[in-house]
Amino acid sequence: MDLPKTFILNNGKAIPSIGLGTFHGSDTSSNVKDAVKLGLQLGYRHIDCADAYGNEKEVGEAIKESGIPRHEIFVTSKLAQTWHEPSDVERALDISLKNLQIDYVDLHLMHFPHAYRPGEKNQTIRHPSGNGKPVIDYDLSRRYSETWLAMERLVGAGKARSIGLSNFNILKMKRILEVASITPAVNQVEIHPYFPQEELFEFSKRHGILTIAHQPLGGRPVGVVRGHPDEPFPTEDPTASASVKEIAASCEISPAQVCLSWLVQRGIPAVPKSAQYAHLQENLRIKMLRQEDIEAIDRLSSEHGLVRFLDPSQHLGFDIFDEENDQPLASKAPWD
Repeated sequence: MDLPKTFILNNGKAIPSIGLGTFHGSDTSSNVKDAVKLGLQLGYRHIDCADAYGNEKEVGEAIKESGIPRHEIFVTSKLAQTWHEPSDVERALDISLKNLQIDYVDLHLMHFPHAYRPGEKNQTIRHPSGNGKPVIDYDLSRRYSETWLAMERLVGAGKARSIGLSNFNILKMKRILEVASITPAVNQVEIHPYFPQEELFEFSKRHGILTIAHQPLGGRPVGVVRGHPDEPFPTEDPTASASVKEIAASCEISPAQVCLSWLVQRGIPAVPKSAQYAHLQENLRIKMLRQEDIEAIDRLSSEHGLVRFLDPSQHLGFDIFDEENDQPLASKAPWD
């Protein structure tokens, strides 16, 4: 039995099981363009990008130069935190569409629930103390439901075929569902063997929302939002009783392929990122795992302990993933 090549969203549209993430940190935009062109040549048909990555223009050039018909490529973009004012939402997508050189995105996500105070060209205003912290728009950070309602209008305008969320916890998803006329198609969150997000996955499944994994191999976000910087990735950690590396060796595949196969077998598509030919090719070649291997991977998070590699709480001054309180509660930063 083969793993599914696509999953069906709650509006009937199909999304590939494995996509290509385009957040490449310190890589130059030209490197990202080359990675997308190579990925498309190798068979990737889901390109996951975002305004905040600063490289949608290069992604668009890669898509255009690939020669692959637009309808064959599933393109995801994301609304940056500086565009959360409802009146700005459509303009933000218009800019992404112009940069991507396309007329619509297949999926548009609210990148994070919180909002930043925008300055010139909608760049994030930084704290006047010079500490590098963003200036938070606290009122707008609590009005993400209104931002969602503005995103719904993008579907009617034909500019987004589907809309969804990214980095939302259960508490915040519930608030969206209370007001939504369009149920989010997806919630893209960090998921890997050390952070399986079972409760969030089950909640989303009950509501017909597909969970997508970013950082499916672990990962290190930019330093200011990096949690557990000294923790090894699950693909590298040899200390568990049945490690990903051991399962990979027994199945004659790579540790990355084990993690991606585990996700897709659970019903979770993933968007790994890479610019290397071998890794790009490898990530598409996933396979069914034995039940005992699935169970061993499922145990890793309890044996090792949960590890969230994306943790912006110290950078923001509040925890967007708090399930008890809908953060932010305060209206100023702890360092003010």
